[in-house]
Amino acid sequence: MLEDRLLIWKLNRGNRQVLRHIYEKYKDRLVTLAAALLNNKTDAEDVVHDVFVSFINSAEKFRLTGSLNGYLATCVANNARNKNKAKYQQKNVPLDQAQTIASDSNSPDFQAIFGEQMCKLTWSLTELPYEQREVIMLHLYSRMKFKAIAKSQGVSINTIQGRYRYGITKLRTLLNSEVKK
Repeated sequence: MLEDRLLIWKLNRGNRQVLRHIYEKYKDRLVTLAAALLNNKTDAEDVVHDVFVSFINSAEKFRLTGSLNGYLATCVANNARNKNKAKYQQKNVPLDQAQTIASDSNSPDFQAIFGEQMCKLTWSLTELPYEQREVIMLHLYSRMKFKAIAKSQGVSINTIQGRYRYGITKLRTLLNSEVKK
């Protein structure tokens, strides 16, 4: 956290070299978060790229009020949510013009990143409603507090805690049924 404050201080004073350091520090974590929310590595990389482009464009006037990790994770979650909404809002396409829709979750690089156990967890996460998955990932993976998640989503902390609790319960059920098969 202290390192992040120093990086932002340097950034606000025109040192553009720190952008590379911030990108390298958080890139993998943010791609993993986006991949879990989107279930598509290519879309996840696009979302993280868009977040960093936006961050770079507003870098000189950026003020850090919390954790940089939390801020970037919230941006990634918001962009992932927007990408999911855009997919659902696409107009119907005639069957002869439709393209194959496929997830890259079975690609070799995805397997290498997540491993077999993470693939089971990722599959289980995709079975959760998006709102529950987002809260779980932001809280457990990005270490955001429920209060910060509630504020970023514009809902009450009770709603966030409920989404988390229901999501964890369903996740346990899914993982336990996977183990018994």
